[in-house]
Amino acid sequence: MVVAFREGATAEEIVQQYPSLHLADVSWVIGYFLQHRADVDAYLAERQQRAALLRAHNEAQFDPVGIRDRLLARRDQPRSSCDALFGC
Repeated sequence: MVVAFREGATAEEIVQQYPSLHLADVSWVIGYFLQHRADVDAYLAERQQRAALLRAHNEAQFDPVGIRDRLLARRDQPRSSCDALFGC
């Protein structure tokens, strides 16, 4: 929501984009953001940094190169009933 607001969306436009949200709630969040911009920016920057570290960790542990081909090959392999039910 904050990202949409930063990109120029109004509270009404955000509610149109996310119909489960209420205009009063979106307006409150925007107001909070405007009053605590430095804190929110710091929090979002930390979350982005943590996400980047986690992504790098996962990619180092699970090589994404060729993942589509490996998944398609796995899908096309016949599975026994034990494999299908219990992952044996």
